[in-house]
Amino acid sequence: MKFCSNCGAQVTLRVPEGDHLPRYVCASCGTVHYQNPKIVVGCVPEHQGRILLCKRAIEPRRGYWTVPAGFMENHETLQEGAARESREEAMAEVVIGSLLTVVHVLHAEQVHVFFRAQLPEARFAAGPESLEVMLVETRDIPWDDLAFRSTEFTLRRYLEDREAGREAHYYATLDRHAPPRTGA
Repeated sequence: MKFCSNCGAQVTLRVPEGDHLPRYVCASCGTVHYQNPKIVVGCVPEHQGRILLCKRAIEPRRGYWTVPAGFMENHETLQEGAARESREEAMAEVVIGSLLTVVHVLHAEQVHVFFRAQLPEARFAAGPESLEVMLVETRDIPWDDLAFRSTEFTLRRYLEDREAGREAHYYATLDRHAPPRTGA
């Protein structure tokens, strides 16, 4: 960041009074510009035992598979964002269920939040951000071609819970070169 979004003057990186972390501070108006993690929301839609997956048409990871997910928008809840992403990426109307995973993706400065979801009707199509959309049996999940580690973590927890007949919440911390730290 070089310039203040409030007044346009130059900013400097320093620890503001009363804070403990370096922030971009405007030299002219004094505005402190906080940089916080972005929230990604998504869901694992299921229809009659099969899971809805989308092949990404955009970077990052174009051509790889994921569940419907994307950046949360202002003025929506986590659940509304997850449902919206399903409509945008898979043209699918889902019913959002319980919280499944919260994944802290430190190297990307993101928090990924996934829900369980039902796809009441097998109606879906590729939206502008997807090359292809499909319902897959568990045995056909393209594990080696998943776009993100958070997607793999989420799908594995979903399938474990489905097999055990439970709906637990899971947490993980992913960093680029470290093994995942997890908890329930």
